[in-house]
Amino acid sequence: MKKAVWNGKVIAESDQTKVIEGNYYFPPESVRQEYLKETDYHTTCPWKGKASYYNIVVDGDVNRNAAWYYPEPNKAASEIKGYVAFWNGVKVE
Repeated sequence: MKKAVWNGKVIAESDQTKVIEGNYYFPPESVRQEYLKETDYHTTCPWKGKASYYNIVVDGDVNRNAAWYYPEPNKAASEIKGYVAFWNGVKVE
């Protein structure tokens, strides 16, 4: 079972994560949406497609663009559609 933890709170927890390029992607239903706030930030991966980002907000503290997902990934990455990954101080343990 993997957990994504930031600021003392479990943001996501699942035994169904997928590991791609060293990042754990959590199924959408395993992510506690109350800690995520959609942002306007996007990046593009040549093989996965356009990523969208969330700020993580816990007890008034904001970790900007610390979670990302692919709402419409390229065909090569279709297995992670909607899955959420973390970085920028979020510990996956």
